[in-house]
Amino acid sequence: MSRVAVVTVAYDSADALDGFLASIRASDGFGDAEVVVVDNASSEQAAARAVAERHGAGFVALTENRGYGGGIAAGLDRVSSAPEYVLVSNPDVAVGAGAIRALVEAADRTPVGAVFGPRILDADGQVYPSARNVPSLRTGIGHAAFGRMWPSNPWSLRYKAERDTDRERDAGWLSGACLLVRRDRFVALGGFDEDYFMYFEDVDLGARVTAAGWANRYVPSAVVTHTGAHSTARNVKRMEREHHRSAYRFLSRRYRAWWLAPLRLVLRVGLAARARWVTRSQR
Repeated sequence: MSRVAVVTVAYDSADALDGFLASIRASDGFGDAEVVVVDNASSEQAAARAVAERHGAGFVALTENRGYGGGIAAGLDRVSSAPEYVLVSNPDVAVGAGAIRALVEAADRTPVGAVFGPRILDADGQVYPSARNVPSLRTGIGHAAFGRMWPSNPWSLRYKAERDTDRERDAGWLSGACLLVRRDRFVALGGFDEDYFMYFEDVDLGARVTAAGWANRYVPSAVVTHTGAHSTARNVKRMEREHHRSAYRFLSRRYRAWWLAPLRLVLRVGLAARARWVTRSQR
């Protein structure tokens, strides 16, 4: 029995799912892992089921869209084995042949670790800064204000840690696009917080991992390629709004004291205004 199970959440991404499952089946030493595909009540549910069955994966057809965290929870409930680790991934990811093995080896030598993240390449082969620091209020505001027009600003550099992608290290949080989680610790933490429909569920998880005394470990020897957000690309405006809502939810919880109510109001208004500005020309 494999020490690793795989759970992925699909939403109108049957076209990407085939490549993801093929890469799992080609994994060095883990091609026989139990795989569960969760479809979040998408219009391509029948097609996704056919792809999953062709690769010998289990399939969960949800009747409502529970978001990424809810989909992962449904997939974990379906896993029939008792794996030590679970690879949690988007379906638009190609997992390198040795990636799962490298993540498991890192987990085995890092007993304090709870979450392990690979080096993520984009479709052009460029490294995506997937091992970041948890944003403070100052860093978050600076990144939000200047990240798009001035990418090299000091706040974005501090937050994204994009100049530190070549060594294995601990991080504040790891991109939820592809993660290996130690199953018992992930369950003990309650998994992803389903209040985050989309975005920031990985930031929130990273913060809770650290608060529990465990580690988020970045493992650049494990390499995956994220080909792009297929389902979100079809509704960019809605996804931008969800991103800003989740950002407010995370920061408002982080600064929840009653006497910080004026700050939370400023954050809510500022993020709402920014969401309108960045989506002004989008559909």
